[in-house]
Amino acid sequence: MSSIYLVRHGQASFGAADYDQLSELGVRQSALLGQWLVKTGQDQNMPLLVTGSHRRHQQSSKACLEAMPATTAERQILHDPGFDEFDHRQVLLRYMPQFADHAVFAEYMAQQEPRGRAFQKVFAKAVARWVSGDFDSDYSEPWPLFKLRCSDALARLQERLGQGQSVWVFTSGGPISVICQQLLAIPDRQVFELNWSLVNTGVTKLLCRPGRVSLSYLNSFAHLESACDPGLVSYR
Repeated sequence: MSSIYLVRHGQASFGAADYDQLSELGVRQSALLGQWLVKTGQDQNMPLLVTGSHRRHQQSSKACLEAMPATTAERQILHDPGFDEFDHRQVLLRYMPQFADHAVFAEYMAQQEPRGRAFQKVFAKAVARWVSGDFDSDYSEPWPLFKLRCSDALARLQERLGQGQSVWVFTSGGPISVICQQLLAIPDRQVFELNWSLVNTGVTKLLCRPGRVSLSYLNSFAHLESACDPGLVSYR
């Protein structure tokens, strides 16, 4: 039996002009994951590490590896854009085109309280529009194609795995949610309820047998809980 560990990236720079950059908290979360893997001995069982092409994926994996002893950090690292997040900016702007002006977006967010929850409501409506299938021609990657891309990325990864091997994948909430959706037969209208619950650097483990993939556990963040600081847990 082989294992695939899907890691959601550390906290990115929400509200900044460039979202695709880890915050200081995101770097710390990723380092704590690396320390936890050393503590639990799992650092010895990750000969292959895969990231999406986003900087937040690669920065998360880098911070995680740097928290491990140099002798255990030697492994093959691959980049697969199949594990990239959907274009959240495009999805948002198709629903709220005025947010193309960052100043307008910043002003809107400054007027909301609490800021994160207000954005969540708007973004949930934007995502619902994308997922509905009624506006597929508006998007460079419609929802069905995004799901297919994630499924293909998982299939490619399975082909690389030998019996009993493990691989760690640093990716985003969207691909993790879609992969779990396929394994658990979650309806489209509910899959983003799962997505919203995923913690930054949370780990989801899949078990792979010939012809079958199953979910072992979902969204584990024991490495953050063990630090006894609730401020380490973030969702965006």
